[in-house]
Amino acid sequence: MSSRPAIIKLSVAAAILCSFLGMSPRLAAQGLQQKLESTYALTKPTDDKSDIVTAGAVLILQKDKIIMYSTSNQVLPQNTYKAGKLSEGAFGVHDNVQKFGSFIGHPPPQAAQTQSRHFVTGEKFWVTGIAVQSDGVVFTLFSDPYQDVRYQCTLKFLYTKGTTPSTDEVMKTVAEVFKVQEDDSAKSDDKQQPAADAQPAADQAPAAEQAPPAPPATVAIGQSTDEVVAILGQPDKILNLGAKVIYVYKDLKVTFVKGKVTDAQ
Repeated sequence: MSSRPAIIKLSVAAAILCSFLGMSPRLAAQGLQQKLESTYALTKPTDDKSDIVTAGAVLILQKDKIIMYSTSNQVLPQNTYKAGKLSEGAFGVHDNVQKFGSFIGHPPPQAAQTQSRHFVTGEKFWVTGIAVQSDGVVFTLFSDPYQDVRYQCTLKFLYTKGTTPSTDEVMKTVAEVFKVQEDDSAKSDDKQQPAADAQPAADQAPAAEQAPPAPPATVAIGQSTDEVVAILGQPDKILNLGAKVIYVYKDLKVTFVKGKVTDAQ
């Protein structure tokens, strides 16, 4: 009889310990989710994926390479990152098979054709979703239009099997692949603020006189969306009007038809 209370106490203690151990990973996952979303702000696209409702962070790819499919395709190709290496996996193989088949004059059936694009170091896109899973973290990526086509995919940062890295370790790994583009408006505001230890204007005048003025940014009829983004940067807003796509900047609107500039004002 005296052993029964001891058994009950032991069972209660075991239940409390299991409960604690079960909650800890969930709390860690929630903290990681919040950290990732605060660093890589999410973008909200329209329901048909033709435009952006709310723009988040612009991500710059730091490694080669990932594969994306057009948003008209129901399948999102999954890329992976592990041990410092990006992999397109089976989706990259499928893409190569399609190109090889076309090269030898025997394309695969039309149902297998997929409009795809490979993104390499330095190219930019948005993130529309982040999911923390037991074996890794999944980013859902979404591109600007290229020749009137937007692309999307997922990229999974795989954990080493049997391990659960800390939040700092995961953030460090993601930073190996993604860099957040700086906010140009914030940078211009900083430049307008005089530094506390800045030299008097009179002392700076000779150096300013020696520096030649920077050439103005020029957008010309016939340039592609990639060329315009390279000159002006990412637009503040994109208006997709069917045959026309308008990139809206602070003091300029650039109109594209079939991926080429037709008007700028």
